[in-house]
Amino acid sequence: MDLWFNDEHTDSVKLSIKVEKQVFSAQSEEQRIDVLETREFGKILAVDGDIMLTQKDEFIYHELLVHVPMAVNPSIKEVLVIGGGDGGVVRELVKYDSIEIIDVVEIDPLLVEVCSKYLPEMANSLNDPRVHMYHEDGVRFIRSLNDEYDLIIIDSPNPYGAGEGLFTREFYGLCYKALHEDGIMINQHESPFYTDEAYMVQRMHERIIRSFPIVKVYQGFIPSYPSGHWLFGFASKRFHPLNDIQDNRWNMLGIETRYYATRLHKGIFALPVYVERLLKDAE
Repeated sequence: MDLWFNDEHTDSVKLSIKVEKQVFSAQSEEQRIDVLETREFGKILAVDGDIMLTQKDEFIYHELLVHVPMAVNPSIKEVLVIGGGDGGVVRELVKYDSIEIIDVVEIDPLLVEVCSKYLPEMANSLNDPRVHMYHEDGVRFIRSLNDEYDLIIIDSPNPYGAGEGLFTREFYGLCYKALHEDGIMINQHESPFYTDEAYMVQRMHERIIRSFPIVKVYQGFIPSYPSGHWLFGFASKRFHPLNDIQDNRWNMLGIETRYYATRLHKGIFALPVYVERLLKDAE
C-alpha cells in the first residue's frame, strides 16, 4: 500500500508527497517531529504535520535568510539565530570567516538531536566553535539584551502555536533593542498567496514597520512551501538592502551558493503588484 504525506496549505488545498519510508517520529515536549524519506524531495522534516524543510530545496530558504544581509554588510561579526535547530542557517553563516559569534536559540533539544542524526549535512554546522546553543524560549532569551548583535535571523516556525510569541510587536521591539546601531533583522515572512497566510504577512509587516526605520520585503520560490512563493523581511536601523549592497566586496569573498547571487539581489526585492498592494494596505 502506498504511503503519502499530506501537507495542508489551506482547508481545501494540500501538497501530497509519496513517502518511501518513515525514518523517525516522536512527540517532544514542544512538538511532534517526523522525518520522512521520499524519492523526489529526499528527507523531509515535518513539525506538527507541516513541512519545515526538505533536502531538495532547503538551500533556497537558508541562503536567502543569510546571504542577503551579509551582502549588505559583510562586516557582520555577531549573529543571533532564533530557531534554526536544524542547522541550515548556521551552515550558511559559518562560510564567513569574519563572523565571530553565532548564538542559536532553539527551544526544542530533540529537534537538534534528530537533525544531527538524520540531516547531518546541515546540523553538523552546529559543531562549529563559534556556535553557542541555548535551549530556551526566544522571547525570554532576548528580553534582557541590549546592543548585542549585528544581525538577528528569525528562523521561526508558523505564526501560531508554540512560535506565536516570535511574531508580536513586543518581540520585534526587543530585537531592535538587542541590535547594534547599524543592526539588521531578517525574518521568514510567510506566503502572500493564500488568504490566511496573506493576513499573517500583513500583520507581521505592520508590526515590524512600527519598530524599524528601514523595512523591505523580498521573495524566493521554494517548491515545497505553500504556493511555492515565499517572502522574507529585511529590517534595519541604518542599512538599506538595495542602496547599501556591497556587491564587489561580497563577491570577492568567494562564498559558495546554489541560489543566491548578487546579480539576483535587486530582483528579489522587485515584488509582484499584488504583494506590493498587500504590504501597502498594512502600512
